[in-house]
Amino acid sequence: MGAQAMRLADRVAIITGGGSGIGTAYARRFQSEGARVMIADIGEEQGQHAAKELARDGDVAFIRTDIADPASAQAAVDATVERFGRVDILVNNAAIYGDYNGADNSLEYLKQVFDVNLHGQWVMAKAVAPHLVRQRWGRVINVASIAAYLHQLSAAADPDDFQLSSYAYMQSKWGVLGLTRHMAGQLGQFNVTVNCIAPGLVNTEATEKQVPGDFQPMFATMSAMRRNTEPEHMVGPAVFFASSDADLVNGQVLVVDGGNVMPV
Repeated sequence: MGAQAMRLADRVAIITGGGSGIGTAYARRFQSEGARVMIADIGEEQGQHAAKELARDGDVAFIRTDIADPASAQAAVDATVERFGRVDILVNNAAIYGDYNGADNSLEYLKQVFDVNLHGQWVMAKAVAPHLVRQRWGRVINVASIAAYLHQLSAAADPDDFQLSSYAYMQSKWGVLGLTRHMAGQLGQFNVTVNCIAPGLVNTEATEKQVPGDFQPMFATMSAMRRNTEPEHMVGPAVFFASSDADLVNGQVLVVDGGNVMPV
């Protein structure tokens, strides 16, 4: 049997937050499937490091990008087209997560989280969409989280001094589910699909900051498969959504968590 054909041959992908964790795993796998990759990350040092490491195996570049800033997002798209001649795929992976402060329930912080985790995905898609529409082919892959589905009980509180929590991260990721559907409905007519991956608890440095290692086995027990996930578990679904195998898959959410959340 001959070598398996590369599923993303000649495609160009922008991966936000590609400088670390799941983002770097996406970039590495996309490269192995034949894609050229632009890493768009707000962390300049980590983005450059990832690009340098991955460049050994394929054509990859880095541009510092603040996805909450429309000018920065547009600059990332322009740099991608200038470097690679086109853009075909956007993976909306960047988010406030590792440094998320769940104890800050201020309106200001809620807006900050939404500006990145939800509006930032729209801002990036808005910058990419004209290119995808003109060429009548494209893929947008949003990234939500199973946190969007989980009902969280508050600790016992004083009813005489009650403060409503914002659950900013959970709210923002639920918004990504709706954003995916609305963008899919708008772009599908141009042969551009928009789908979403909702990861479970993934073993990354960012997760270590949010969920100490001693608590991670507890999360595994909530999964039907009794395990948490690794970045590599996310890349197969992303390649599927990005490839011709998913030509008529649009507006869908794929939960990857071993069977913790099972939405109908």
